[in-house]
Parts: sequence; C-alpha cells; structure tokens
Amino acid sequence: MKTPILENNRVKLLPLSLENYTQLIDIAKQDKLVQYSPSKIDSPQDLEIYVKTALERAEANKAMPFIIFDKEKQTYAGCTRYGFINTANKVLYIGWTWIGREFQSTGLNMNMKFLMLRYAFETLKFDKVGFTIDERNIRSRKAVEKIGGTLEGILRNDVLMPDGFKRSTCCYSILIEEWDTIKTTIFKGF
Repeated sequence: MKTPILENNRVKLLPLSLENYTQLIDIAKQDKLVQYSPSKIDSPQDLEIYVKTALERAEANKAMPFIIFDKEKQTYAGCTRYGFINTANKVLYIGWTWIGREFQSTGLNMNMKFLMLRYAFETLKFDKVGFTIDERNIRSRKAVEKIGGTLEGILRNDVLMPDGFKRSTCCYSILIEEWDTIKTTIFKGF
C-alpha cells in the first residue's frame, strides 16, 4: 500500500522518506517529546533508525508513515503513521505521532486525525481504527477520547521502555459504525 498525501486547509500529510525526515531533526531533539514512547528519536542517528524502521514496515504493507506539514506556520511539525495494518481483518492503528511543542494545542492534531480517520474509513474501507497509548500519557488519552475513541482495555506491563520501565498500554478504538456520528458531531466543519 502506498502512503497517500492527505491534506486540508490546515495540514498536509506527506509520505515520510529518507529525503524529507531531516526537516524534523530539530523538533525531535525537544526534551521528553516522546517520553511515553518506546522509540528514541532525540539524536539524528536515532531519528534515522526510527524512519528506516517505519519505511521497512511500509515496504511490508504494515505501515504508512507521514511527515506533517503545518500549512498555517508553513513548516514541518512532526510525524505520524498508520501502523499494524491488518488488511484481512480491516483493522489499522493510528499512532507513532509526535509534533513539536509549538504545534501542540493549536488544532493541528485534530485536523490530522480527521484526515487519517476519514481516509481509513472512507477510502481504505477499514472497519476499525485503533490507538495504543501509555497509561500514564493522560494528554494523549484525553485527545483520543475527544475524537470519539472508546477505551477497550488496558494491557498491563505490556511494553518495555528505553529506561527499563514496563508500561501498561491503553487500547482505544473507533468502529466504522461510529464514524458517521463522530464525523458529523466531533469533526463538524472539518
């Protein structure tokens, strides 16, 4: 599956590549930007490994990684992706999202999620979109709940973090049956 370009008036999601990821080096260096993620991105070398891993998953049709361009600020803001793509069961996950602090709480994330949900449900015709979030990451959990995500459960001591901590993972989802209501209420006007 080829990573599409998704765009509205506020944001443009472009395929992440070895040619464009260097636009994110300074953002990736921000302190504790991905503190709740098992990924390391804070050095140019770590970011390159992160991107290569995402591109390998894309080659295997298991991911679609995006670089985020904020059209309002006219600059790159971070990255996100579809992952754990399971075409047989029509399920995928949205995540691996990080944006610089200067882009947080600006509406950028809502615009990204709308585009990604709409594409997953209306173009790819998937039945379920999932989100996995560190139990301690209250901000991200609230953001997913705000867009209509339902908490399905918590996987206890599920992921080993780089600092040795064993995190518990909250599993959220949105079902195709819920999409029309979410689109016309939560994303009204998008």
